[in-house]
Amino acid sequence: MALALTPSAATNKSVLDRYMKLDQGDRVQAMYVWIDGSGEGLRGKTRTLETEPKDIKELPTWNFDGSSTGQAEGSNSDMYLKPVSMFRDPFRLGKNKLVLCEVYKYDWRSAETNNRLKCNEAMQKSVDAHPWFGIEQEYTLLDHDGHPFGWPKQGFPGPQGPYYCGVGANKVYGRDIVEAHYRACLYAGVKIAGSNAEVMPAQWEFQVGPCEGIEMGDHLWMSRYILHRVAEDFGVIVTFDPKPMVGDWNGAGAHTNFSTLGMRNAGGIKDIEDAIERLSQRHPYHIAMYDPKQGADNARRLTGLHETSSIHDFSAGVANRGASIRIPRHVGEEGCGYLEDRRPSSNCDPYLVTEAIVRTVILEETDK
Repeated sequence: MALALTPSAATNKSVLDRYMKLDQGDRVQAMYVWIDGSGEGLRGKTRTLETEPKDIKELPTWNFDGSSTGQAEGSNSDMYLKPVSMFRDPFRLGKNKLVLCEVYKYDWRSAETNNRLKCNEAMQKSVDAHPWFGIEQEYTLLDHDGHPFGWPKQGFPGPQGPYYCGVGANKVYGRDIVEAHYRACLYAGVKIAGSNAEVMPAQWEFQVGPCEGIEMGDHLWMSRYILHRVAEDFGVIVTFDPKPMVGDWNGAGAHTNFSTLGMRNAGGIKDIEDAIERLSQRHPYHIAMYDPKQGADNARRLTGLHETSSIHDFSAGVANRGASIRIPRHVGEEGCGYLEDRRPSSNCDPYLVTEAIVRTVILEETDK
């Protein structure tokens, strides 16, 4: 006689917590994190270390199946993970670590999506200029049906206006995720600088920086990984798509604030103006470097509407959020500081963005 079985399988964070409190002795769990073959997705897997690592050099090289991440063929699928940056693990706590890795092929040639390698080369050549960056990472929260989190299922919320930096259950959706992510980044050692609700409901922003050189890309990628993990705990999806909703809704960017030592010093406005002139001469190059599809993603966002410039034209101005490059008003008044490049898309690779800026402004490369 067949028995009718009632499905009862389910995960439960309260049950998990009981196991996470078990003593792990001196051994440490290290989550190795890397960028997959899409250039946008992140992957991670865990290994045990016998003792807590104090320096990145103490972490061993590891490997993974690149045929399952879009980075190798099945007949020759082993890829190498080289640890490059280490953070405290806000999920497992204790001595456990999150480890950001570069990816290399079987013969130790850099993987196509390992943009960190060339970025670091450019940063090493620019070290005397002390390039600082701060990136404003925008993103959108989605329900499992792909609809923005908190939006009416059979319609749309009211027009944009009351949601930016808003407060109240009818104006912001998903604040618990934002607060959890902020605290997790602080615990991990990510240089998160702030957060706010954005113009479109269910869209948020957090800022990372100031970071010098290669640290900008490292910290932004790890902040994205932590955001995905936090949202996973809440059963919500994060998208970095630069235009997740068509119509009269703002897109999402990764506005990049940049300065050199000369810009930050008294009279640095001259260096800022020189930098803008160099950037204006390489607009097509920067557009290609500012999203994973060489401008195709940004074309949906940089329309000249919704606080963006046109993807086809370069522009700059003081306090102008419709320009390619914005000089903050206080920078114009004080005569020194930084510039904001508003062109990078929310799904950009920060290694490519920061490399492009350094090559154009500091190394004065001119090829287009």
